[in-house]
Amino acid sequence: MARRNYHHGELRAALLDAAEALVRERGADGWSLREASARVGVSSSAAYHHFASRDALVRALRRRVLGELGERLSQEVGRAAGPEADGDHQRRLVAVGRTYVQWAVDDPSVARLAFGAGAPAAGDPASDSTSDAATAPHPHDVLDAELDLLVEVGGLPAAARPGADFVVWAAVHGLATLLVDGLARLDDPRAVAREAERVVRAVLTGLTHEAVPSQGWPTPHSAHTERRTERGAGK
Repeated sequence: MARRNYHHGELRAALLDAAEALVRERGADGWSLREASARVGVSSSAAYHHFASRDALVRALRRRVLGELGERLSQEVGRAAGPEADGDHQRRLVAVGRTYVQWAVDDPSVARLAFGAGAPAAGDPASDSTSDAATAPHPHDVLDAELDLLVEVGGLPAAARPGADFVVWAAVHGLATLLVDGLARLDDPRAVAREAERVVRAVLTGLTHEAVPSQGWPTPHSAHTERRTERGAGK
């Protein structure tokens, strides 16, 4: 194995790049830290200066992938907010749904890594305040912000807002999973965006007209929303 010299930050990034390539080739579990090290031409001991274990490398890669997805969602929302929106208040959230589903269909192995089992929960030693800081903007935060905006402009009743993020996410992620796993198929690749739009608009329309029960709806949370709540309580 040819040895290479890296500056401190460059080696960390190179190891993450190698790990991402291995995920695409073999999935989240089919490779080792030693193999990632060999890909970039360094010893395992050099990799341990950056990642204490393969799991640490996977967690860091997951954070990077989620951050990149969040940035991509934000960019597409910005494009959807142009003059052509013409009063279509759902358009920005449609962009979130389309982008999420297309990302999962185009890069299924990486998508499985990002949202698969093994993500540290709030309170887990592997979860800390720096993890979400490295995942900025987090995809869930982008979704939350767009739903809040939809309420502000009158496109969603305030009473329907609690938990709406998980309702939209469940629908969009469900469509992505069906397509990635081959349980649902679309003959025209361009139909992915249209189907994602239909799902998002149907969910938002349903939320707009739902009858909220007197006891309210359940309040789901995720590892990310739990950490976000902990950070808010610590201020």
